[in-house]
Amino acid sequence: MVRYLIRRIGMFLPTLLASSFLIFAFIRLIPGDPAAVMLGDQATPEAVAALRAEMGLEQSLLHQYIIWLTAALTGDLGKSIFFQVPVLDLIVDGLETSVLLALFSMVWIVILGLPIGMLAAARRGSLLDQGLSGLAMFLASVPTFWVGLYLILIFAATLGWLPSSGYPSIFEDGGITNLRYLLLPSLALAAPNAALIIRLTRASMLDVYREDYVRTARAKGLHPLAVVVRHVFRNALLTVVSAIGFTVAALISEAVVTETVFSLPGIGRMVVQSILRRDYPVIQGTILMIVLLYLTINLVVDILYAWLDPRVKLR
Repeated sequence: MVRYLIRRIGMFLPTLLASSFLIFAFIRLIPGDPAAVMLGDQATPEAVAALRAEMGLEQSLLHQYIIWLTAALTGDLGKSIFFQVPVLDLIVDGLETSVLLALFSMVWIVILGLPIGMLAAARRGSLLDQGLSGLAMFLASVPTFWVGLYLILIFAATLGWLPSSGYPSIFEDGGITNLRYLLLPSLALAAPNAALIIRLTRASMLDVYREDYVRTARAKGLHPLAVVVRHVFRNALLTVVSAIGFTVAALISEAVVTETVFSLPGIGRMVVQSILRRDYPVIQGTILMIVLLYLTINLVVDILYAWLDPRVKLR
């Protein structure tokens, strides 16, 4: 187990370093000049050139990357060109919304995905199985913004049960009750991902159903529910755990459309706005944090997978 952990952690740092360089390099390929954006259409070429030199944009790409990476290692991701505040402060401001939105969505995914997938597998081949599989296909094919708009129409505009947009921080007036602002957007974001967990849970359990130890458990006279929970679902959970782990990280990057529909002050919406403004420091700093989150969750999932399945340690 220790050797496995050392090998996985050893892959973490080089991957993060390579990702940081690719992020830095590809962002420079975005059309447009941040200096020209800052100064406006009326700026003279001399003023734009002077500002580019002040911002260090005239230096070589490698030189700019080394300076940025050295500062990033100390926690300094630079200063926003547009807002003129540290990038880390902007990320922290949007992190609360995006993280809570992802966690709420994950709760919906687990609540919907696992029980429905288990039920479909337990009643395989029946009309119920076909109906639930059709529901999963429908959820996977419906655009997130469409789900969000209809949730707003039904639960906010028509019934008036929940707010339709915005998110005041839980640290402001209202406290924990402000979480109600995230119920509709988290459900909209969870819909397509829940479909994945439904289908994956069903497929994994059907594979386990064919194993000899399941037939042995049935032959011993175990209750069907005990067979499903103790033998089938437990062993099918390995694949589902991996999918859930990747889904948690993906939710933050997938939240761009949801945050736009519901006007949420999250990281995804901030990245889109920063791209339009050519705000290099905010774009690269935010994407780097998302990549770091991806790699961290990937590492945690691998460790959890190795704990659930000892055979992984031997690979």
